[in-house]
Amino acid sequence: MNKFALLLVIIGAINWGLIALFQFDLVAAIFGGQTAIFSRIVYGLVGLAGLYCITLLFSERERID
Repeated sequence: MNKFALLLVIIGAINWGLIALFQFDLVAAIFGGQTAIFSRIVYGLVGLAGLYCITLLFSERERID
């Protein structure tokens, strides 16, 4: 679950970087516009993954000795 959430956060970060640098929304371009249902699903999943990743900030990493 952690890797999947991290992957979605990375996708969101890349998309925001493209928007900032080139005014190009990759998710909207792939899925048919910002209001298309698939784009909205991806945006929602990225948002939920970001919220989930907040928990990773406060969790202890397990050490294998």
